[in-house]
Amino acid sequence: MLTTPKPTMGTMLQESLRAPVTKIITPLCRGLLRIGISANMVTAIGAFATILTALLTFPNGRFFLGTLLIVLFVLFDLLDGTLARLSEKGSSSWGALLDSTLDRLTDAIMLGAVFWYLSSTDDALAPIPLLAAIFGFLVSYVKARAQSLGIACDGGFAERTERIIILLLTTGFAGLGVPYVMTIGLWFLMAASAFTVLQRLAIVYKSAE
Repeated sequence: MLTTPKPTMGTMLQESLRAPVTKIITPLCRGLLRIGISANMVTAIGAFATILTALLTFPNGRFFLGTLLIVLFVLFDLLDGTLARLSEKGSSSWGALLDSTLDRLTDAIMLGAVFWYLSSTDDALAPIPLLAAIFGFLVSYVKARAQSLGIACDGGFAERTERIIILLLTTGFAGLGVPYVMTIGLWFLMAASAFTVLQRLAIVYKSAE
């Protein structure tokens, strides 16, 4: 029996912002298409910029600067989707695969950069971002594997949008010197990711039954 998952915080946030944001960025996207900038190019540029920023700021403890820049580059996700819809070719399977692959890579690099900083300062918290990255990968893996079996597996407490929000709030406030926020934020991210894995496994189990 198929179940319809409840919309998550990230999904509702994206849907509420999509229409006004799309209206604002559509003229920019049309201009980019006219000069030959494709959705896949924007996806790659945004991912590369995010990775480079994380590697150059987080390991050095410059969390606030890194967070501000990464928030800016994350907005490229809004541009590439609109570009794909406006282009003559439209969305493609390759574009979807590229976007998903680079999302996983940027997530891993950001958490890896946090791990790098914590390890360099001999912080006992260092393993937590690695565990958060592992559970984050499992969230995506369970969905992909379920879909390959013909089972819809959307939803869960902490999809990618929620995980990115938690991570960037953590690094941003840590950069401002808020005490204990790194510990609380990373533990919460790891727990939320692990809980989401269990939720998606439960979705697949119920659908399979």
